[in-house]
Amino acid sequence: MPPSNSPTLTQRRLGTELRKLRERAGLSSTAAAARHGINQARLSSIEAGRYPVSADRVRLFARNYTCAEDDLVDAMAEMTGGRTRGWWDEYREHLPASFADLAELEHQAGEIRVALVMHIPALLQTLDHARALMRAVVPPLRAYEVEHRLSHRMKRQAILYGDRPVPYSAVIHEAALRMEFGGLETVRAQLAHLVEMSQMDNVTIRVIPFSGGRTFPGTGQAFDYVLGAVPQLDTVQLDAAHGCQFIDAEAEVAKYRAVLERMEATALEPAESRDFIHDIMRSK
Repeated sequence: MPPSNSPTLTQRRLGTELRKLRERAGLSSTAAAARHGINQARLSSIEAGRYPVSADRVRLFARNYTCAEDDLVDAMAEMTGGRTRGWWDEYREHLPASFADLAELEHQAGEIRVALVMHIPALLQTLDHARALMRAVVPPLRAYEVEHRLSHRMKRQAILYGDRPVPYSAVIHEAALRMEFGGLETVRAQLAHLVEMSQMDNVTIRVIPFSGGRTFPGTGQAFDYVLGAVPQLDTVQLDAAHGCQFIDAEAEVAKYRAVLERMEATALEPAESRDFIHDIMRSK
């Protein structure tokens, strides 16, 4: 099978993890390729996610790298199987590639934890709230671009429902709750939606209020912490002006996990947060 010029996020992450195993084993790509019985160009394509590998090949690589983390190897083996199309692939021609990557990441997540200061989490936004945000994008989006992004965002929210909903927890600062995107009617509907969503078994919402001397670390940048099958496969997604940025370096992931834990500890408990959101809604 020839290498792919457009590997999926899963294929790229598998390649990255295989490279990490090689580097931990202290092997150059040339030495590792010789150990595997392939050429260096093939190994480079595999580590870039451009060349598919089987579960058996992943296990062979792990043995050659003397990796004893069976849970990690099993999880990596589950990531093989070539390119699997999802609903998000329909949007690759219309939206930046990172949008499809984000939907794929969320679809495969074991759990998602997010923290935001200035905005409502995308998976908890109403259609009208999301539309108001997208109409404020700079440079302005064309009408059809707004509709593509809205459709994509609403389809992403499906992971919170169904027979096996993804566990989802969000820390939201009071600043985000008081933004009046789209006018008061849209604001009230969005806050009511948050209250309703917070009552779902798989959704937890915590609020950090202005008052009470509550502080939190970091600059307030929005981020998603997506839990993989094993901790080594956790991923952080950052919102950026040019699209989504994905972080999988262990030290960086650990830093964001610590920030998230501090923010969760600072926030109100879920029941208090629900009442807090309801009180803001009533004041509008």
